[in-house]
Amino acid sequence: MIIHDTATLVRLTYNLYNAHQSDPDWLDKSVLQIDTNCELVNIPTGEILHGREGFRQFLLNWSTAFPDSRVEVINIAATSDQAAVEFMGRGTHTGVLRTPKGDVQPTGRKIDLRFCDVYHTSYGQIISLHSYYDRMTMLQQLGLLPT
Repeated sequence: MIIHDTATLVRLTYNLYNAHQSDPDWLDKSVLQIDTNCELVNIPTGEILHGREGFRQFLLNWSTAFPDSRVEVINIAATSDQAAVEFMGRGTHTGVLRTPKGDVQPTGRKIDLRFCDVYHTSYGQIISLHSYYDRMTMLQQLGLLPT
């Protein structure tokens, strides 16, 4: 399925993520909209992932670390080939969170964190994603840093 409206394309990404607890095919469906040369940059960690497998790894990391997680889209600003999405991410840290500096073992703590993702698209595919969030606040909510 090719979606040419950028806002609809990126909104589908969040809807599919929210189905991760109920739809066993959510991940396969999610990567269908990703260009094989897509570049995903996790801005706070500096991690750069590539292609559908990189996108799959990115989504799996969050859904594994926060199995009950959900996202709530607050705002989407889109043009014909770009979108900025502001959203809240919420979940309980009951799984391992993988980071470039090592694994973070489950803390059992909840996060309620604001994110902003910036997308570039072409011909109904996501060709880049830059994900921004306040890593310090996330680590504080997990009890890993003092508030």
